[in-house]
Amino acid sequence: MRSLRVVFILIFLLSFGQVNAQDNKNVPTPERWKQITDDLEQYLQKGMKEWEIPGMAIGIVQGDQVVYTKGFGVKEAGAVSAVSSETIFQIGSTSKAFTAAIAAMLQDEGKFNWEDPVIKYLSDFVMYDPWVTREIEVWELMAQHSGLPGYSADLLSICGFDRNQIIKAIRYIKPISSFRTKYAYQNNMFLAMAALEEKLSGKSWEDNIKERIFKPLGMSDSTLDLASFRQAKDVSFIHMKAKDKIVAVPMDWKYMNWVYTYAPAGGINSNIKDMVKWLKFQINAGAINGKQLISKKNMEFLHSPKTIIDEKISGHSAYYAQAWLYMENEPYPVIWHNGGTSGSKTMIAFVPQEKIGIVILSNLITGFPEDVAFRFFNNYFGKPLKDNITEMKEKEKKERDEELAKIPKAPQQMCPSLPLEQYSGEYQNNVYGKISVSQNNGNLSIFIGPLKAELKLTHWDKNDFTATWPDFDLSETPTFVRFDVDPDNTVSGVIIGAINEDGCGSFEKVQEKK
Repeated sequence: MRSLRVVFILIFLLSFGQVNAQDNKNVPTPERWKQITDDLEQYLQKGMKEWEIPGMAIGIVQGDQVVYTKGFGVKEAGAVSAVSSETIFQIGSTSKAFTAAIAAMLQDEGKFNWEDPVIKYLSDFVMYDPWVTREIEVWELMAQHSGLPGYSADLLSICGFDRNQIIKAIRYIKPISSFRTKYAYQNNMFLAMAALEEKLSGKSWEDNIKERIFKPLGMSDSTLDLASFRQAKDVSFIHMKAKDKIVAVPMDWKYMNWVYTYAPAGGINSNIKDMVKWLKFQINAGAINGKQLISKKNMEFLHSPKTIIDEKISGHSAYYAQAWLYMENEPYPVIWHNGGTSGSKTMIAFVPQEKIGIVILSNLITGFPEDVAFRFFNNYFGKPLKDNITEMKEKEKKERDEELAKIPKAPQQMCPSLPLEQYSGEYQNNVYGKISVSQNNGNLSIFIGPLKAELKLTHWDKNDFTATWPDFDLSETPTFVRFDVDPDNTVSGVIIGAINEDGCGSFEKVQEKK
């Protein structure tokens, strides 16, 4: 999902009329449901083995009925504790739709208009371009066409910066496209949306989610913080792949909290038991137990296309909506969103016209949950089924091999670096503030942010170093750090490749006063 053009006139392509699922010709008989779920389970078990996924859970909703829930595998690699429909997972970016739902509720209450400028409510919200600051409207915080680089400054949360600091950093991030012309996925804009909601409601984002969504929907197992995730009685570990082995990440991992800093964009903890209630709420156009929590008009607004995604998804044209994706498909479009944290993957998808949907939770990041969801809809609508597992694995291996092939070869005759103490000191830029470079036992380390996230450096050639993130980055691809050195051998700055994809990784050295 990369570049996108913008749709300025809202395209309401969906028909959200009240469809009685029992009247739809596609509603399976009990025998047909067994065929569908048997295929789902067989495919899931094969995929989990091929992708080395320790545990998954699935829920299916048809109309007002939860027709299927089941857990597969284990909560921790190498353990025997089985995943159930009550096992808690991190649901990642599928949390964005909760933030969008709060916005829709406040809009229904007349607290704002979707077309209002953001600065009408957040006077200190600033974009790099003053014109964009004036023009960006509330709905555009969730439409993914800000003009900023994709995933810009996401590392701020990992390095320990808080929500307010991340929102303030947005003003220093240079755009890479004109506002409203290209799709680029953002998390930080959802923090601004949450701040706007807090100002208009007088309550924290967390309290809004608990009171306006969790409580009325009966999502009693869902939580919004790290402590609750760690203390849950039935919880899945997150997992990463390290040296071709799947490992469970310890609950006391130093970087675990970044997800909850980004909670309005990706920090909800939930299980299948609760997520099918959320799915049912979406399928039934904002109604629960006969009560309309969000107007049908605003549910339609949240689910309808806003920004064109140029790159097709599974061969289909797609658009970003408001914390949802709208994907063209036959016989009907699919509304969906996925989500990933440091070691979990979620997929939620539904077809409004048929009032059918699926939610999938996984404790390892792969593309398999999306594959399972789209296969389910193909099966439900009687379309040909394709086993994508081998093809997807081969594609992953090819991309990995291509990435490894791009790694530069170490120079045969390495030029010496300056004395390491000349690189040491403080550096700064507007996004990350001050960072420090220090030497220990003949090696350099860079420390970033309140959490003092560490990059360990290894000399490569002259003023270039390779860098690794201890206990965080388990990839095989090194990142590079280059110190800027003036002709008189004065170190004037540093560029950190790992955080410079969005243009935010260049720092000036703070020169000591003489």
